[in-house]
Amino acid sequence: MKNNILIKKVATIDIGSNAIRLLISNIIRLDGKLYHTKNSLHRVPVRLGQDSFLNSKIADSSKNKLINTIKSFKYLMEANEINEYLAYATSAMRNASNGQEILDFIYRETKIKIEIISGKKESEIVASNDITEHIGNSPNYCFIDVGGGSTEVIIYKNNKLHKSKSFKIGGVRLLNDLVNEELWDEFKNWLLENASEIKKIKLVGIGGNINKIFKLSGNKYGKPLSRSKFKFTLKKLKKTSTKKMLLNLKLNPDRIDVILPAGKIYYFLMKTLSIEKIYVPKIGLADGMVKKIINSKIKF
Repeated sequence: MKNNILIKKVATIDIGSNAIRLLISNIIRLDGKLYHTKNSLHRVPVRLGQDSFLNSKIADSSKNKLINTIKSFKYLMEANEINEYLAYATSAMRNASNGQEILDFIYRETKIKIEIISGKKESEIVASNDITEHIGNSPNYCFIDVGGGSTEVIIYKNNKLHKSKSFKIGGVRLLNDLVNEELWDEFKNWLLENASEIKKIKLVGIGGNINKIFKLSGNKYGKPLSRSKFKFTLKKLKKTSTKKMLLNLKLNPDRIDVILPAGKIYYFLMKTLSIEKIYVPKIGLADGMVKKIINSKIKF
């Protein structure tokens, strides 16, 4: 291309507890440096967590939806001439007794290799995203990534990783009454022990639900969402009918029942640590996976 610009497409697949996502990204080499931009995002609502957290096994109906989704992703990848990709499965597949068996079958059918990653690795990938354009050069910050099956918390102190932990608290787990007081106490005590003394810590919220809550709040993109406005938005959502959520707020059907439980987790952290605002950049696991592909010295 002109001006020494080379562009290559890569794909990242994130198999979560409430949905499966394919992110296609442009890797751009310009004057010796690599940049990346989003090309397209494809999201399919498959609630693997419903089976995994209640029965410790993925049901045949969900298994078939997952297989068909990955097959469709394979065709999209082929149409986009993508050869380099990463595919990770998180909490629901970690918890399922037949998780690896299903992924082995998918590989035989599609040749797409999917890795079940630990909560720790998930945290590290999420935290690899560059957030300086969102929070400035603050040396102390905390990521919270709430999924359907787990919540990852990553704390940085003086620009260095301080502590990180994955908790079995998520939107789908809460929806199915699978989070007891003991788990909430563990979450609270860990936060107080590891983050309460860090001065001027900035909170960064990751995940589809926090992005939707942010949008519904009417907050200006790029500005942090205040705790009071967060609480007001959750209260407003709680009073909103399913019909209005679907037609007026245009929420996806699979998000309607999990958005409030997920919001409760973010708010719990803010209240526990007396943090008055949360930054909500549009980044997540799939974006961190793109960076991982770039760091593996992608070839043009």
